[in-house]
Amino acid sequence: MLAVQNLEVVYDDVVLALRGVSLGVPDGRIVALLGANGGGKSTLLRSLSGLLGVHDGEIRKGSVTLDGDRVGHLGPSALARRGIKHVLEGRRVFKELSAEENLRVGAYADRRNLKANLERVYGLFPVLRDRRDGQAGLLSGGEQQMLAIGRALMSDPRYLLLDEPSLGLAPKIVEQIRDIVVEINGQGTGILLVEQNATMALEVAHHGYVLENGRVVMDRPAAELREDADVREFYLGLGAEGEAASSFRNVKHYRRRKRWAS
Repeated sequence: MLAVQNLEVVYDDVVLALRGVSLGVPDGRIVALLGANGGGKSTLLRSLSGLLGVHDGEIRKGSVTLDGDRVGHLGPSALARRGIKHVLEGRRVFKELSAEENLRVGAYADRRNLKANLERVYGLFPVLRDRRDGQAGLLSGGEQQMLAIGRALMSDPRYLLLDEPSLGLAPKIVEQIRDIVVEINGQGTGILLVEQNATMALEVAHHGYVLENGRVVMDRPAAELREDADVREFYLGLGAEGEAASSFRNVKHYRRRKRWAS
């Protein structure tokens, strides 16, 4: 299992971003992480993938563990070799390289099965096979997102950390990304899914957490979160009877009465 226990993270020795967060991603499961912008979701992913230092962040308390071993002190390369891959928000492909060159870069942690992993990615994303020699910067937004996920899969990770994979994509492409997440998980990869699209995230996840102001305020099976009144109203945009909120005024009302609000 990939887990954090009582994690506290500070940026620039001043900004407290995570406040005693505990969370676990079991092998072969999808875990959804919901929350508003600025709640600490990306910080948690950086803590798991070793990227905090790039952003002047530091773990002050708590631990990051993989199968019970502390790994919070390791850098991104070491964690990637241990099977943890992070797909950053915003795709971050190498735009001047071809699609296949991007994928080959993703195999730096383990090149032993490069050919097999390349075929796996092309099987998941047939459009990338068709665009393999094309410049990555000329791909559509959806194709670039597929490329970013495919690049992370090139070393056959145990855990895939996905930060807003549906951001800015058309609804039809979001559906494709959702289906691919399920297929990747079906092949045995554990997934921690950070998503503003809570409906999509809770459709595919086995378990879910809600993170607000650096704290976990809900921790339940995804099916229970889908039925929770506060989650439905604030994150899914549904009223008590399953209808969409009728006005922004009502949405503000929902926010004021969340049960976990202090």
